[in-house]
This record gives sequence, structure tokens and C-alpha cells, in this order.
Amino acid sequence: MSPSAPLARLSDGVLVVSGFVDFDSVVALRKQGEALIASCSRALTVDLEALENAHSVVLSLLLCWRRLAAGRNIELSFRGVSDRLASLAALSNLEEELPGFAPGSDIATH
Repeated sequence: MSPSAPLARLSDGVLVVSGFVDFDSVVALRKQGEALIASCSRALTVDLEALENAHSVVLSLLLCWRRLAAGRNIELSFRGVSDRLASLAALSNLEEELPGFAPGSDIATH
């Protein structure tokens, strides 16, 4: 089975991210997510449950979205973080920068 194209969609205050993210697809996904974040005016949860992979480009993407949200006074948090993605964040000392990644947070793992 080939990887699914990445997609970001907004549903009831949740930004759902799905598919396989790599160097070739991350820029388009970043722009898609930025447009959705810019359309919000309140706290937003990013659901990563349907994300098919863990990669450093995903962490970079999430940090970009977090910076945009902070600039617009939108609280951004994360759920559905895989063990592998959480481990990558921890190795990079980013778990405190990404709410929902820190040990003991309520993250769904897969």
C-alpha cells in the first residue's frame, strides 16, 4: 500500500492532519495548515492520529504552525502524537515547545 497524500482539514475546532509527510509534500501542507489556522480565532487542537509517519520535517512543520498561532494569539495544542514522533521531539528537546508532546501529557500513541 502506498502512502497517502498529506492533508490538513478543520473540523469543530480541531485541525486534523493525515497522510505521509516528507520533504516533497511538507511545504504544501504547511501552507494548507497556515490558511486554516489563520481562519481561527480561538484555541485549536492539532490531531496527529492519522499521520502515517514520524520525521523531522513534521516537527519543523508543527513548530511553524505553533509560531503562526502564537503570533495570532491562538493557543495551539497537539493530540494523537505517536510514540516515534514524541521520541523525535524529545531527542530534539522540543517536547516543551509542543503542548501534548511532553511526558505525562494526555497523548494518544500508536
